[in-house]
Amino acid sequence: MEHSSNLFIPHPSSLIPLFLLAFLLSLSGCGRSVSTETSSYIQPPPQPPPAASLPSDAEATEGSIRFLEARVKSDPDDFIAYNKLASYYLQRQREVGDVKYLELAARAARASLEAMPAEQNLGGLTALAQSEFAAHDFTAARDHARELTEYEPRKSYGYQMLGDALVELGDYDEANAAFERMRQLGGSTVTTETRLARLAMLHGDTEGATRRYTAALNLALDATPVSRETVAWCRWQLGETAFAVGDYKTAEQHDRDALVTFPDYYRALFSLGRARAAQNDLTGAIDQMERAVRRFPDPIYVAALGDLYKLTGREKEAAAEYALVEQIARLNQLNGTLYNRQLALFLADHDFKAQDAYLNATKEYEVRRDIYGADAVAWTALKAGKIEEAQAAIKEALRLGTRDARLFYHAGMIARAAGDRPSARDYLERALKLNPQFDPWQAAIAGKALAE
Repeated sequence: MEHSSNLFIPHPSSLIPLFLLAFLLSLSGCGRSVSTETSSYIQPPPQPPPAASLPSDAEATEGSIRFLEARVKSDPDDFIAYNKLASYYLQRQREVGDVKYLELAARAARASLEAMPAEQNLGGLTALAQSEFAAHDFTAARDHARELTEYEPRKSYGYQMLGDALVELGDYDEANAAFERMRQLGGSTVTTETRLARLAMLHGDTEGATRRYTAALNLALDATPVSRETVAWCRWQLGETAFAVGDYKTAEQHDRDALVTFPDYYRALFSLGRARAAQNDLTGAIDQMERAVRRFPDPIYVAALGDLYKLTGREKEAAAEYALVEQIARLNQLNGTLYNRQLALFLADHDFKAQDAYLNATKEYEVRRDIYGADAVAWTALKAGKIEEAQAAIKEALRLGTRDARLFYHAGMIARAAGDRPSARDYLERALKLNPQFDPWQAAIAGKALAE
């Protein structure tokens, strides 16, 4: 039976709120399992070797795509070719960010399953679940991943995809069980270590997350062949972990290492710009973010660039970027959900269209009930004047004990609006102590609110 040739899929940056990409997934009710996994490291794993450039396989990938597209055109029943084609489309989407590859991957997966049903074509079912997850259709991804685990209960990859989807849907207990089963069946792999790193991060264990991402990076470097994108992604995640606790120099170094490995890697370009902004180099930050936006105009990147323009007095350019955020979000919505959360947070952050932001966030939260969905509801509810609802939602957002300056900032501003000055002061102090420059625009607002 044919299976996808690339089962490690780093999570798209669009899964997470502004300025905190990729590791913002969470689990609840799994303290013992997470603690056991984290404490299993008596010593940190060996440090990875210095960053080195890795060859690009983009030309070979594009050649394979052209060959396979011609193949399925001449033989529409070649389900194996469709499966490989879907895998290559997803690979290109990870490398360059272009959402057009998501729809192409979904079409290829569906065509594969039309040619051969799932019970005889698990590769097609795998490709479909992967493409649904990447396009934020988490309910469908969950259902198809669960189907995979029923067909092959002794294989780890189905549990990995199931756990990923369950986390996004806020079903943390089942997600924890799926990841534990994945670990039992698959052992220590890049996929396993990255999932455990995210769990550690979501439970406030930054050191544990760093160890796990370092282990994943070492495993990725030892793979044959080495995946340039996977190595760069692991280095970038180490940078994200450092940035989350205000270690901007370390974050910058990891971002630069990712760019040594994969020049013009759009995720690292954006994060390097953010690290430079946190160190008061707004000119350098703008340069890196402009490069990131040219590479891939994700709404998160465009909004951040607009903020930097505004901070440096470039009002017209900032306004143009802000208008572009809404345009991109609406044009590129797949399944109506791809950029819902980003758009809602952007509108709330900038005090635009408060009711639209609130409706966007609450509509998504009806299905996707993770902690960052609760945070989006809380923040947009505050901006829409719904203080009690904001208080209830931020309590849900904080329930895992996640150490995230943005969550603390939102909690502080909600407490301030509710007249709870002691709680407001506590949360705002926690945000700015943990990550003083978590966002060049919002951190300044937090500082002013605390001073008041």
